[in-house]
Amino acid sequence: MRNLQQFLADYGESHQNPVNQWVHFFCVPAIFFSTLGLLWLVPIGQWLGLEGGAARWVNGATVLGALSAIVYLRLSFGVFLLMVAWFAASVAGILAIQSAGWSLFWISLVVWVVAWAVQVWGHKVEGKKPSFVEDLVFLLIGPIFVCVEIAARLGLRVPYALHR
Repeated sequence: MRNLQQFLADYGESHQNPVNQWVHFFCVPAIFFSTLGLLWLVPIGQWLGLEGGAARWVNGATVLGALSAIVYLRLSFGVFLLMVAWFAASVAGILAIQSAGWSLFWISLVVWVVAWAVQVWGHKVEGKKPSFVEDLVFLLIGPIFVCVEIAARLGLRVPYALHR
């Protein structure tokens, strides 16, 4: 498996255009959140015969989160912690939507479709295919890239940033 520096450098090759970068700064978090929102509705715990809280918490989102955590931990412990924070923030948003009585399915679906449509447009502006077309692991790299690039733009010294 490539290391973090290689992944970010390869991802950055198709994210040079400032418009496409800004699209990603907004759309990657939206896609991350809405994907987890949709997967939250997949009741794996119930399918496994679990009951109560276990049934609620064992779902498509938590299973994907656990599997993704393995990839993130292999990249670095710092990346793992960063993505745990993204996951926790997303779960907090999911629970807030559900406790408000809103439709997690429709909110997640609309956000997911709109964010992907804007991402496709961003890559049209860029003139390059999204990185995940070549390797699906890049779907997990997008949030890291966004954090690194936003931190660099805020003047923080971060390794692997395109813009320092």
